[in-house]
Amino acid sequence: MTDTVAYGTLETIDGRPGLRFVRSLAYPIERVWQAVSVPAELERFFPAAADWTPATGETVDCGGASLEVTEVDVPHRLAWTIAGQPQSFELISTEGGCRLIFTHVIDDLPAAQTATGWQIYLSRLEPHLAGEYLSDEEAHKPWTDIHERYAERFGIDPEPGRRWAAENLPAGRG
Repeated sequence: MTDTVAYGTLETIDGRPGLRFVRSLAYPIERVWQAVSVPAELERFFPAAADWTPATGETVDCGGASLEVTEVDVPHRLAWTIAGQPQSFELISTEGGCRLIFTHVIDDLPAAQTATGWQIYLSRLEPHLAGEYLSDEEAHKPWTDIHERYAERFGIDPEPGRRWAAENLPAGRG
């Protein structure tokens, strides 16, 4: 079962600000690897899923941003850089499933807003693994509440994220 109440953390990763999300999943590592590496599966829960093999050194155009796969260690680690920001999935076998760790070095991106987005997208993974589908619209309903919690946890001003949500999310989300 996914720990859906677990929030991501804001950390220093290789001297840069980054977000880390840890999820315990009741699925074998091979199944979770398939979900995070096969484009047709990745697009069911992940934003801008890459049309990749994936293979180390592969470069993919993601709508104007270049994604470069930097590491592939099947079924344990998949890492890439997009817009100069490293991101990765790390999978660790556990009794009864696996632990997924998603990391994104965010540099100057708004931490609470970015963390909220990843929290929402990662919330779609377990339903996907269970053969269900959580729509982007449904997943975004708690955006405002999640954002407020991240702003508080990270000790940052929530106003920029509130303005972004008011301008970009349909009314009624939150």
